[in-house]
Amino acid sequence: DLIQAGKSYGTSQLPPTAMQNLTATRVLSLGADVLPEYKLQAPRIHRWTILHYSPFKAVWDWLILLLVIYTAVFTPYSAAFLLNEEQEEKRWNCGYSCNPLNIIDLIVDIMFIVDIIINFRTTYVNINDEVVSHPGKIAIHYFKGWFLIDMVAAIPFDLLIFRSGSDETTTLIGLLKTARLLRLVRVARKLDRYSEYGAAVLFLLMCTFALIAHWLACIWYAIGNVERPYMEHKIGWLDNLGDQIGKRYNDSDLSSGPSIKDKYVTALYFTFSSLTSVGFGNVSPNTNSEKIFSICVMLIGSLMYASIFGNVSAIIQRLYSGTARYHTQMLRVKEFIRFHQIPNPLRQRLEEYFQHAWSYTNGIDMNAVSAWLMRGEPPPPQV
Repeated sequence: DLIQAGKSYGTSQLPPTAMQNLTATRVLSLGADVLPEYKLQAPRIHRWTILHYSPFKAVWDWLILLLVIYTAVFTPYSAAFLLNEEQEEKRWNCGYSCNPLNIIDLIVDIMFIVDIIINFRTTYVNINDEVVSHPGKIAIHYFKGWFLIDMVAAIPFDLLIFRSGSDETTTLIGLLKTARLLRLVRVARKLDRYSEYGAAVLFLLMCTFALIAHWLACIWYAIGNVERPYMEHKIGWLDNLGDQIGKRYNDSDLSSGPSIKDKYVTALYFTFSSLTSVGFGNVSPNTNSEKIFSICVMLIGSLMYASIFGNVSAIIQRLYSGTARYHTQMLRVKEFIRFHQIPNPLRQRLEEYFQHAWSYTNGIDMNAVSAWLMRGEPPPPQV
């Protein structure tokens, strides 16, 4: 009864529509699970202002998250592998819309700009746990916070420098487009809410490892591609790859050499093998720049082992912590039965009762929780 009363406290005064929005928001929101007091009250906001915990804002945040993930994967790939390729040069002849990736990049830029506008009209919570809906205060708060990062990430640099046509400009576009990756800082803060779930943390760590390997693969290819035209003796890893697979470079034919798929898969193979310290040597650095980059990759790999894979055992142990507590408590029950020499029928009833109670409470001391709710004090560690 006490728990049911706690669930219904505050929310019983909300209208049905607000209750539905509140439920939808808790499912979709990238914010915290605990409902603060302002979410249990009827909102009073200015016109054309969006509540930061509304269903629309929750769906919009997920959409922006997907676009940021797309940006994190395809922006480095496009900057390293596509901007210097022959098919990319067709862009200067047939216009901006000849490449589907250019259309997608334009849509991403537009969505990021719309997100900035929405953030200027989205409420926030001040230090007094009050919802601020005044447009002026929202703008000042946004200017002091994430505006600069969002603005730099939303600038369409390739449109601003369109039709310049020089190699230096193409390289500059590739470097400037990586500014979109600044939005990953906001994504990392939003995904921090899942740190309490062991399986989610393990999945995010593996995705982070794969994403960093992808970035390093793009840099590894860029180093070899930039150095190759200036080398008197073609000893770079790209020329070695061309010799190995029978697709040698011909300086008079821009389309010669390994395909983009061959180069990307080989670069990704090298970075994964270097990060995991299991390199086989079939893709090896030869120039000084490639060797220096390989040293940096090895250092990054050692740090990632310490920070990511060093916590895998702890995460897996946390996943099975409930099962371990169950077996520990069950062992105590059996020791109690053996010490007091309880007869067999009663012993079986005690064990069944413990299993039944555990299936409902998962080992939580309901009396301690009830006492904590009544006193309003922090729960004891065992709860």
